[in-house]
Amino acid sequence: MRSIVIRWLGLVALCFAELLVFLDNTIVNIALPRMATELNAGTSGLQMVVDVYTLVFAGMLLTGGYLGDRFGRKTVLLIGIAGFAVVSALAAISKDLGQLILARGVLGLFAALVFPATLALVVILFDDLRERSLAVAIWAAVAGIAAALGPVVGGWLLEHYSWSSIFWINVPAGAIALVAVAAFVPASRNPDTGPFDLGGMVLSMAGVSIVVYSVIEAPNHGWLTTRTIGGIALGAAVIAAYIVWEKRFSAPLFDIRLFRDRNFAAAALLLTFGMFALMGFVFLMTQYFQGVKEFSPLETGMRQLPFAFAIMIFAGPSMWLGSKIGGGRTALLGTLLMAVAFWLTIRYDDITSYWSVIAPVMVILALGATLVGGPATLMVLNELSTGQVGAGSAVNDTSRELGGTLGVAVLGSILASVYSSKIATDLAGIPMPEQLHDAATSSMLAGVEASHYLPAPFDVQFGNLVKGAFLEGFHLASLAAGGVAVAAAVAGWLMLRSSPRPSVGAEDPTDLSEPEPSAPVS
Repeated sequence: MRSIVIRWLGLVALCFAELLVFLDNTIVNIALPRMATELNAGTSGLQMVVDVYTLVFAGMLLTGGYLGDRFGRKTVLLIGIAGFAVVSALAAISKDLGQLILARGVLGLFAALVFPATLALVVILFDDLRERSLAVAIWAAVAGIAAALGPVVGGWLLEHYSWSSIFWINVPAGAIALVAVAAFVPASRNPDTGPFDLGGMVLSMAGVSIVVYSVIEAPNHGWLTTRTIGGIALGAAVIAAYIVWEKRFSAPLFDIRLFRDRNFAAAALLLTFGMFALMGFVFLMTQYFQGVKEFSPLETGMRQLPFAFAIMIFAGPSMWLGSKIGGGRTALLGTLLMAVAFWLTIRYDDITSYWSVIAPVMVILALGATLVGGPATLMVLNELSTGQVGAGSAVNDTSRELGGTLGVAVLGSILASVYSSKIATDLAGIPMPEQLHDAATSSMLAGVEASHYLPAPFDVQFGNLVKGAFLEGFHLASLAAGGVAVAAAVAGWLMLRSSPRPSVGAEDPTDLSEPEPSAPVS
């Protein structure tokens, strides 16, 4: 009984550490207006505060998982948590934008040590396959919960404290995570280590970082520009060089031959586009609530809580369904549900009912996210040897991080381009102060804020123009996101196997692998 309690306390510790680093993906966004004022930062500088964390985090994930496999997963996790807490304090006392950007980059580095180690240790901790299924479902749900909790926690902190509070909170939270992991999580490492794969580390970091940077910057420079296409092509070339290197190295960072397994490849694909939809949805809805509905940051966060609660509720049932119909089919169903949720948002406007329309759509999106997250993650893990569980977990995490980055970048680019074109057309020929015009064309939130300083009835008229331009971009971005989700579901369906193949035990109800030979599932 005591060992069972220790295992589940270990899971709580690992999920808390995961929540700590994943929350930093979303909590910073809500503090950007305050940072702009107090640090005298422009738009490009604020964007770098957000993007540098994602860039370093994504680029270092494979390396973080490999270091855990090689030197001890618990050791690397503890180093990551301690470093994350210390650097959070340095971020909180930053005196200028440059110091804050540097601190955010180092935070991404330590987060990359934490994230893959948490999932790897969940697998090690739960050798009973039924327990592992539930544990992985809980781990996967935490990422979705963090996406919704970020605005809540950030909004509450900003109502009571300065922007630095979003970093100070990581210090006591990190201390708690450090003690809990040290007490309840066992040590583990890969006993069969070969030569150190420095070449694989460098190539993987460079390739993923170049692709992620190109995607992040694409909305600013244009998706079809030489800079964007060339950057993505360069990143792809470096990743191709990494693949060649790994095929020839005796003890590779990660066994890339696993991608020949269509279950593994399909699961990674569905995770990528599941996070594309999840983070894209949170990004769009946060702006909709703050701009169109004009809620405060805390009110915005509170209205995303049904999303977090639904993810918690659906986490267990999603794994049960995966054991009945297969993890791949469950993830495909989840991807299609996410598409439906996006397409339901195309009717949103400034009078759309929260409880009868918006909240139910968030619940549908949450159900789709859980049907993808847990089952697809377990499909990835079922293909891995114990020695590669850290690097394999990092593949899962990289898929998630890349998908989330793509979701925000692509949907943000669509939204921004439609909004800027529409608002420029609508304001053409209308005499107004240059400052007011610049505010409206820079962003919807700035335009809505500027409208409050106009006399009636011009305040309402101007605000409606700004909101109308935003909603047009919002609707098109939602249509695009739904289309991407359907395309991912079709691609995943074509990749999955069509007859039973035991992966973790033929009679085991947690076996989420897909049927075998060559015909796609029907």
